[in-house]
Amino acid sequence: MKKRERKRPLRPGMPPGSLVPLDKELTDTVSIQVIRYNDEHWEEETIGSIADLPPLDPAMKVTWINVTGLSDIGLIRQIGVRFKVHPLILEDILHTRQRPKFEEFDAYLFMVMKLITSRGVDSEMEAEQVSVIFGERYLITFLESADAVFEPVRDRIRKDGRIRTHPSDYLAYALIDLIVDNYFVVLENLGEKIEFLEDDLLTRPDPATLSAIHQLKKDMIFMRRSVWPLREVISSLERSDSPLIHQETILYIRDVYDHTVQMIDAIESFRDIIAGMIDIYLSSVSFRLNQIMKFLTLIATIFIPLTFLVGVYGMNFQYMPELSLPWGYPVLWGVMIVIASGMLVYFSRRGWL
Repeated sequence: MKKRERKRPLRPGMPPGSLVPLDKELTDTVSIQVIRYNDEHWEEETIGSIADLPPLDPAMKVTWINVTGLSDIGLIRQIGVRFKVHPLILEDILHTRQRPKFEEFDAYLFMVMKLITSRGVDSEMEAEQVSVIFGERYLITFLESADAVFEPVRDRIRKDGRIRTHPSDYLAYALIDLIVDNYFVVLENLGEKIEFLEDDLLTRPDPATLSAIHQLKKDMIFMRRSVWPLREVISSLERSDSPLIHQETILYIRDVYDHTVQMIDAIESFRDIIAGMIDIYLSSVSFRLNQIMKFLTLIATIFIPLTFLVGVYGMNFQYMPELSLPWGYPVLWGVMIVIASGMLVYFSRRGWL
């Protein structure tokens, strides 16, 4: 068994090896779904507790135990005792803010991944931790909530697909591949959001547009923090010398690794686009401000000579020849109108209006 690189501090009063959910309120609904299969047959059932799980059937190639909901700490402990899982691994399963990682033991392999989903362009991203333990002829998955995203894998098992002809490492690959493919769906939705925001930037950006850009930036940072370590997990799985990883499965794992590299390239491209969108927004706001200042400056320029004339004839001197003219007032108005009109024509010809 490989040595773990870090030790997590215990809470005050918590004995070593204690299992407590450290991060957040977990769902109270816990279900255990068991699927057994071989080349010719498959069985599916839902059990109430790990005590209802019979011993691994030698006639079945793989037994997949899916645990949905992490509020039952006793259940997690029973699984650890049943399959001889290290207490620190059980703690990592409950600690739902784990970084994606891969750990190798003599009898089993352990992986942590982030399942990110998005129901549409207008919906927010949802993320939860997926923990996977697989050994000889069994695989256990732990999820925080409903796992509808794994339904395609179940359908492949039910329909006598290729997956039933392979051992547990191929099932682990199928689940990883499904998670990675789901990342592409999320990236596609983020790409559509970016297109909509680009249209808003070209028309009339407002503070709501800037807020949406910052939210996109946060989403891309979260995606990057999930995908980069996932690539390391898949790379470690590919290079593993464990007898649980068969040579035929390594080819499929390598294909998933290529997908993660493509996804990282797409994420980096989106990050550059979002950074450029922020610059465009700031430039657009600055341009609009400059246009407003230009308009106000032109108005002020037009009124400068008019204000001068009004100021001259507003002086309280007794002897001003124009004040005694019967047409003085209309003439002054005419002069001001001519000056203002002439300046407007001049500004228009110069393209300043």
